[in-house]
Amino acid sequence: MTRKPTRRQSSAPTIADVARLAGVSPMTVSRVINGETNVRDTTREAVNAAIQQLNYAPNPAARSLAGAEQIRIGLLYSNPSAAYLSEFLVGGLEQASRADVQLVIEKCDVGPHEVEVARRLVASGVDGVILPPPLCDAADVIAALAETNTPVVAVASSQPADPVNAVSIDDYQAAFDMARHVARLGHRRIGFIIGNPNQSASLRRLEGYRAALDAAGLEPDEALVQQGMFTYRSGLDAAERLLDLADVPTAIFASNDDMAAATVAVAHRRGLDVPGDLTVCGFDDTALATTIWPELTTIRQPIAEMSREAVDLLVRDIRARRNHRPEPRRHLLLDFELVRRQSDAAPRRRPRDAH
Repeated sequence: MTRKPTRRQSSAPTIADVARLAGVSPMTVSRVINGETNVRDTTREAVNAAIQQLNYAPNPAARSLAGAEQIRIGLLYSNPSAAYLSEFLVGGLEQASRADVQLVIEKCDVGPHEVEVARRLVASGVDGVILPPPLCDAADVIAALAETNTPVVAVASSQPADPVNAVSIDDYQAAFDMARHVARLGHRRIGFIIGNPNQSASLRRLEGYRAALDAAGLEPDEALVQQGMFTYRSGLDAAERLLDLADVPTAIFASNDDMAAATVAVAHRRGLDVPGDLTVCGFDDTALATTIWPELTTIRQPIAEMSREAVDLLVRDIRARRNHRPEPRRHLLLDFELVRRQSDAAPRRRPRDAH
């Protein structure tokens, strides 16, 4: 049974409320909040779940009196999807508030100046850095941060570098599950729009798509695989190329929701019904997936939760180093979910299919 705190509804939750809900002592809650390492993972998860359920935020004055050292975390971002970035920032800011750490957000365009921006952020006094995609796979940035012994958490990298902690999902399995789902609907020609080739997740999703088609006994056709860049514009171009084929696909699976939404727009412009004439599926389950018509069938990637976990991992790493008890690197793999909405259906039986 879930324990409920015996506090007045009108009052702010306290550390004692969190302790009661998690079934631990207030001291244990304090250790989790301060990122101390002498707490079991299961206990830490229970406390974090209680903090999230109660929307508990530590009292900064009390933390100061307790002697907790202030932590500043840098978040370098350069993501073409505003929907993805919005969810990521919400999760990171929420967890930073709960952990009473300062989150410094810095834009860093991928390119020749990315290392300079990363070094400038470290020089400003941050204690650690979070790298969401695409910077999670930026080898030069990770190497520059390693040179300064700065703790790093890479988010959504399918192949995180050795020196960093990481949070991700199984991109290969997620793409496999979606492509298999589309094949089981009866589609035989399934197009795929790849993400940015500089991101490891793009390759893993492509591999998952190909493996699912192979498992379904479908012949590979490289014309059905088109390059995108995780941007809406690139999705428009890729969808046009796919729908210009002599033997058009009856379904298109895009590597993110932005490119899937662009595919729906191209279909509508051509007078195609989605999903009657064309099934369209995405990846991420950002807000965009439910703000277009029809709503997208997609893979739900827990973007905000990944950001929260990244902040938690980084705080623990920083505190462990301050206590001269560094922890081994960790790669957290979070669950994903295939969410079916209105953009997928069995293919229509056309006259030439009957022969």
